Amino acid sequence: MGESVFTYIGAIVGHGEGMIIGHLILVAVIVLLLAKSATKSLKAVPSGSQNILEAYLGGVISMGRDVIGEANARKYLPLVATVGLFIFVSNVIGIIPGFESPTSNINVTLPLAIMVFVYYNYEGIRAQGLVHYFAHFAGPVKLLAPLMFPIEIVSHISRIISLSFRLFGNIKGDDLFLWVLLMLVPYFAPLPAYLLLTFSALLQTFVFMILIYVYLAGAVALEEHDNKAHA
Repeated sequence: MGESVFTYIGAIVGHGEGMIIGHLILVAVIVLLLAKSATKSLKAVPSGSQNILEAYLGGVISMGRDVIGEANARKYLPLVATVGLFIFVSNVIGIIPGFESPTSNINVTLPLAIMVFVYYNYEGIRAQGLVHYFAHFAGPVKLLAPLMFPIEIVSHISRIISLSFRLFGNIKGDDLFLWVLLMLVPYFAPLPAYLLLTFSALLQTFVFMILIYVYLAGAVALEEHDNKAHA
């Protein structure tokens, strides 16, 4: 199905890995241009792209504040905001005829999920220590530890599958939906669908971002409770 759909980059480099890499480079260039445009002439009273990007960063902090607290929301802002911007641009670019969403390919969403998995576990180990962090996997009842520990390990590993396949599946489904519409009624009927697809792209970005905060909160939560107990 994917090989029969025309894309500008695919027409140049062919379908397969070259097309995926080409769209990834395009997304990276767009994100870098947005960042450069927003920061090239910073003003005390923001306007234009600076205003949009500052509103976005404020929204990301607000999103994480209730999940992980103000300080940690700001601490992990670079990761969450960068991933969110990359995913949103990747999702939206597939709505434009002649382009394909990089996030509609599992080879893109899986590395993103693995990166999040490695990072939040690293933060948990760094915050709590190796023994304390993995002791949490055993649960509060020592008698049930041999049962709980493997269940927790499987549960954490399944997050990689959940993160990657949720994003991949939804965006791939949106792309297929748009392709069918463009083949059946290529001029007017798809127009209302663009609003729906844009909302879906935004929703999937939000879900991925909030889950990063949730996983980070679970990884560093014990240290936060310990600090409150000693205060």
